[in-house]
Amino acid sequence: MKSLPFDIIIVGAGAAGVTAAGRAAGLGASVLLLEKMEKPLRKLRISGKGRGNITNSKPIEEFLQKIHPDGSFLRPAFSLFFNTQLVKFMGSIGVRTVEERGGRIFPASQKAWDVAEALQKWARRMGAEILCNAQVTGIARGENGLFSVTFNQNGAKRTAYSAKLLLATGGLAYPATGSTGDGYSFAKKLGHSLTPVRPSLVPIEVAGFSKFGFDDLQMRNVKVAAAANGKIVDEAFGELTLTKFGVSGPIILRMSRGIVDALQAQREVKLLLDWKPALSKLQLQNRLKRELQGSSISDVGSLLRKLMPAPLIPFFTEQAKLQARAKVCENSERKIVDTLKSCTLQVSGYRPFSEAIITAGGISLSEVDANTMQSKLVPGLYFAGELLDVDADTGGYNLQMAFSTGWLAGGECKM
Repeated sequence: MKSLPFDIIIVGAGAAGVTAAGRAAGLGASVLLLEKMEKPLRKLRISGKGRGNITNSKPIEEFLQKIHPDGSFLRPAFSLFFNTQLVKFMGSIGVRTVEERGGRIFPASQKAWDVAEALQKWARRMGAEILCNAQVTGIARGENGLFSVTFNQNGAKRTAYSAKLLLATGGLAYPATGSTGDGYSFAKKLGHSLTPVRPSLVPIEVAGFSKFGFDDLQMRNVKVAAAANGKIVDEAFGELTLTKFGVSGPIILRMSRGIVDALQAQREVKLLLDWKPALSKLQLQNRLKRELQGSSISDVGSLLRKLMPAPLIPFFTEQAKLQARAKVCENSERKIVDTLKSCTLQVSGYRPFSEAIITAGGISLSEVDANTMQSKLVPGLYFAGELLDVDADTGGYNLQMAFSTGWLAGGECKM
């Protein structure tokens, strides 16, 4: 590591930090990238269940609608480096991509690891100095305008100086990858304020679910509505996963941000499930009659096995107030139909940051210049990635935000 001040020091070698490092170095800046883990891009390596859903092909207006709380903040970053530019860039560093259902874009190899390796090799090739096992312990800005960054590397205490500083440490989701909220502390010490952080894209806990012993039972084509204090606040259709503690799966993760916020506001939250949204009650009644006609089915449990996976039956019979061994009658048929169309779950909580995909909240957007990613409070201080108060649905949106804000910030941090 050189003794003269760097043009920029970047703290955090995630997708945003590495992208910014390569971009700034490629434009001629001297760059030091500090990462406390043993290798860069730990979170990217496990993204998309290890397959690396790096972006989404949706046009910008649709894309911005997937971002909370204010997608318009990212317009300048996206206008500079969006999904088409990212795909082209990935091709230039040796990563071919493929598009899948819902516009999701993955590496053709289906390995997020390949994206991470290509990205960090590119940053180094551009001239960025990347130090791993480098835990930043202190940041200060001197009267001369230079930032001093103190860090421990392999037991040795070191200090580096720079004209500009970029914080790209990530949020609190997946702390095992190094996202432990360090950047929030650094930003606060430098004078910034935070929008309260909470887990997003996170599984939801349901009261009394543990006794059913669900082992990630996937249910397709389910409609779910979330009600807070009796008022419907969100609804979704798609795949639902029943777990030991509650519910997960794509539609639950997407709805989780609003559910978490409602719970934190001390509102009562219930989930209303329609297991057969494509069928009306009358159609379901006719379906039951067809199943019973000319068959040897006589008890409720046997009838339900025609309608749903066996592991769901104990839960369903409790919801419908039926006994599996009871004989089928007109009353039980009515209860089955009613419960198939309307099943209520009492939400009791949400899973911790260690099980969340992304962090909601973070550095207040009002304190950051969207055109540069520079602090409005501290000259020379920049932010990128999950540290900012922007988060999005699943489907590649969050990684695109990291790449775009990193690219913009890195370009602004050149010499």
